[in-house]
Amino acid sequence: MVSFAFSNLLGVFAVLSGLLRKPPSLPDMAPSARPTPAAPHFVIYSDKWVSGETGPPAVSSIEGYNVFALSVWLTSGPADQAKEWTMLDSATRVSYLTSYHDAGISLIVSAFGSTDAPTTEGYDPTTVANNLAAFVLKYNLDGVDIDYEDLNAMNAQNGFAETWLTTFTETLRETLPQGQYILTHAPVAPWFSTKYASGAYLAVNKHVGSLIDWYNIQASIFHKGQFHVNTDTDFPVLYSSTIIAAAGVTLDKLVIGKPATSADASNGYMSTSILAQCVENAYQEGWDAGVMVWEFPDAAAAWIEAVRSFAFPE
Repeated sequence: MVSFAFSNLLGVFAVLSGLLRKPPSLPDMAPSARPTPAAPHFVIYSDKWVSGETGPPAVSSIEGYNVFALSVWLTSGPADQAKEWTMLDSATRVSYLTSYHDAGISLIVSAFGSTDAPTTEGYDPTTVANNLAAFVLKYNLDGVDIDYEDLNAMNAQNGFAETWLTTFTETLRETLPQGQYILTHAPVAPWFSTKYASGAYLAVNKHVGSLIDWYNIQASIFHKGQFHVNTDTDFPVLYSSTIIAAAGVTLDKLVIGKPATSADASNGYMSTSILAQCVENAYQEGWDAGVMVWEFPDAAAAWIEAVRSFAFPE
């Protein structure tokens, strides 16, 4: 996810306002399966190695979030924070899960990111999905986030990326039943554009959107093969409410993503005070999907407390 540039969220919420105005291996512990949380979703990713840590952060460090995503699981296996999770013994994992669940926090794993290009590299979607599902079961996680960033495959506009994601998602749901395990996708917002002849995420949503709990939207602008900063004027043109409505994506599935600091993405940083006002404005229009942030520890409890302060105070 770190490879993506996040856009000005004001444009994203302008789009939301426009839409609103329109009428495996066996697990080594007891199964984690638990009810999928309803909106709003407050999602934080963790990929960085944190000095002195021996596992996920204490609940007190991430109070205010309800989903914590360990990044990243790759086609070659777990890396970074996902790898660290596997290095804990079973009893320690149970202890973390118990404390997280008691606090209303789901612990999931995020797959792929900017490192993997599974479609371009020719990986079979069924095999990859079964391997990922087995990882979730073995390590007793609450679900998966699909941070698919295979730009070459999607930009080819030949349908291979969409077909790959469709088969992959269907296969995941065979092992990770809906309502028991979280399954989210984290597409860049431009992949919901009609500019893609093959459909991009409009096609994915059409085929398997009912199997996806929500979208952690990476709000970037994509133009001529590159991600770049948008302006308040060009974003609504590219993402009209009719485009999003055509995708059949309900508002409670559109979780908006931002970087925690200006160092966490090449653009798109917004102060928590401005972001909180954007969230409040959208909330007043009826949107309540939630907010995603990249990444811990740059964002922690204080960050989400500030962002939630107007619309979702605790």
